[in-house]
Amino acid sequence: MTVWRETTLGQVCELKRGYDLPSGARRPGNVPIVSSSGITGSHSEAKVRGPGVVTGRYGTLGEVFFLKEDFWPLNTALYVRDFRGNVPYFIAALLEFLRLGRNDGAAAVPGVNRNQLHTLPVLCPDLATQERIAAVIGALDHLAENNRRRIELLEQMAQEIYREWFVRFRYPGHERANLIDSPLGPIPEGWDVLTASQLLEINPRLRVDNTVQHPFFTMADLNERSMVCFPSGRKSGVSGSKFKNGDTLFARITPCLENGKTGLVRCLSPEDVGRGSTEFIVLRGRLVGPAYTYLLARDPDFRGNAIKSMSGASGRQRVRAECFDSFFLASPPRLLAKEFELAAEPLLTMAYALASRNRTLARIRDLLLPKLVTGQIDVSRLNLDPVLGSVT
Repeated sequence: MTVWRETTLGQVCELKRGYDLPSGARRPGNVPIVSSSGITGSHSEAKVRGPGVVTGRYGTLGEVFFLKEDFWPLNTALYVRDFRGNVPYFIAALLEFLRLGRNDGAAAVPGVNRNQLHTLPVLCPDLATQERIAAVIGALDHLAENNRRRIELLEQMAQEIYREWFVRFRYPGHERANLIDSPLGPIPEGWDVLTASQLLEINPRLRVDNTVQHPFFTMADLNERSMVCFPSGRKSGVSGSKFKNGDTLFARITPCLENGKTGLVRCLSPEDVGRGSTEFIVLRGRLVGPAYTYLLARDPDFRGNAIKSMSGASGRQRVRAECFDSFFLASPPRLLAKEFELAAEPLLTMAYALASRNRTLARIRDLLLPKLVTGQIDVSRLNLDPVLGSVT
């Protein structure tokens, strides 16, 4: 039977503040720079040998990041300088369970004090049990990471098809098409030059019962690199954006737009309407489909035009809706637009299926982790194969 000993966090690991690294001092390299919110860049030099564990000291508190490789922890974070002979991945799980952000040790600026954290009471098992716990959590994390990489690859494939057809004009049958002059330069014969607001509906109107709660999407629910978005709650009311499945959510405020916040709504039931932040611009295809609309919203030129139109006070600038009236595109024939949807849709559907599986994995992980690191589950008898098999 596993024996869990009562001790303190400082007895099982030593936390230390990260190191200053001004942006002007950073040099090109492959060493991850880790802040309180995760990897925020790279550098040519490492301060800490991997494997390592980093958690937020200021800003994003309580987040925990495990690094296999050497890294540079920033001064907004704490890192584990000494694991005291314990298993690093188990220590990462333990720190995550403790949710160190609850131990706010600063008054004016939210933060944590490492000396205070070292006094927190914890339970610690023998190394063999730590290894088994790390293997269980690691299996879930590994599967989720594989799914994230597959989602990224699927989106890259869809984006490449979009660029090939509608930027380079190398669509199926392009060899037989003549190019004609246009205000945009040579475009295939039979294509039209239209504005974005002619090609798309901007903030389309939807009737909704404001007394009924609907799935609600916040800006935090949008991803900077992926279309995947799920509602974080339900709300009723009058204000905010309204949208349905197939609509694209486009951040209109700085720095969310510059950072890439964009989502393709795929998770609503057919009869439901989503509600969202007032800082979303809703895009819906008028002459094109949902896949084209989303991938256009990811196009650097389309985004650049929106960013240049921003106005307002510093730090709170917003996209001007008129910018879509002055952004011109080569609009494909309807038949080709439909053919593109048939090519891109399966990729985006598969990406959303993987994202849904990751949500299931996250729920399993959230349920298991506190029970594992406190000894409530006997890991020697735990068999996750049936559970993991259902989400692979």
